[in-house]
Amino acid sequence: MSGKIFKSARKWLAAAAACVLLLGVTAPHAIAQGCAMCYQTAAASGAPVREALRHGILILLLPAISLFLGIFAYIYRRRNLAR
Repeated sequence: MSGKIFKSARKWLAAAAACVLLLGVTAPHAIAQGCAMCYQTAAASGAPVREALRHGILILLLPAISLFLGIFAYIYRRRNLAR
């Protein structure tokens, strides 16, 4: 029984390592796309536009955080049902 668990854990560990490696390879390319242009555009705009940009970032952050917390709460509630 424990041999099956270790094989499954190794598969998950290998998949996680592959994802981290892929993210590490592609992240610098994604970050470099338009950073200077966005910075220059935001810096050249007036104070109301910069404030609206800050509010927009916070507003777009709310759905992502609520989705994360919702999934986490669902997993936390159902943690003992499989036993």
